[in-house]
Amino acid sequence: MSRIGLKILEIPQGVEVKIDGSNVTVKGPKGELSRSFNSEMKINLDDNILTVARPSDSKQHKALHGTTRSIIGNMVEGVHNGFEKTLEIQGVGYRAQKQGNKLVVNAGYSHPVEIESIEGIEIEVPANTKVIIKGIDKELVGAVAANIRAIRPPEPYKGKGIRYQGEYVRRKEGKTAK
Repeated sequence: MSRIGLKILEIPQGVEVKIDGSNVTVKGPKGELSRSFNSEMKINLDDNILTVARPSDSKQHKALHGTTRSIIGNMVEGVHNGFEKTLEIQGVGYRAQKQGNKLVVNAGYSHPVEIESIEGIEIEVPANTKVIIKGIDKELVGAVAANIRAIRPPEPYKGKGIRYQGEYVRRKEGKTAK
C-alpha cells in the first residue's frame, strides 16, 4: 500500500491545476510547471482536492502511485512557495562570485570554474563563501546544487570543499608521527 499515494493534495489559493489526460500543468504566483505522467495513473481534481489512483496492485503501479503524487505535490509547492538550496564553501582561498549571469567558483584549481545560469534558476551569492540556488522546479534546483557541489566535494581530512548548509562531514585522523 502506498501511503504517500493515498494522501490527498489540497491545492492552495492562487494555484491553478489543469489535467489533460496524462499531462498536468500547474500555474501559480511564481510561475508555471508542466509534466507528463504515466497514462495508467488516474489523476482527479475535485473542489481543489487532487487525488491519484492506481489501476491495480502490481509492484510497478504501487511505485508509480506514490511517485506521481509526490511529483505533483512538489510542482504545487514550487509554484506557490518555490524551493531553495544553500551551499557553503570552506577552505583557504575558496570563494564564489557572480559575474553577470555566470557563477565563478575558485576552489583550489589552477583556473576558476564558471557555471552558466540556467533558465528558471536564480543563483545568489550573499557572501563569497555562500551560494543560494532558488527556483520553482525542485528537481532542477537539486541538480544545479549537486553540480556546484561536485566542483570540489568536502574532503574528510581538513573539511575543505563545497557542502550543503548543515551537512556533516565526518573527519578522519591523518597520519600520526611516532
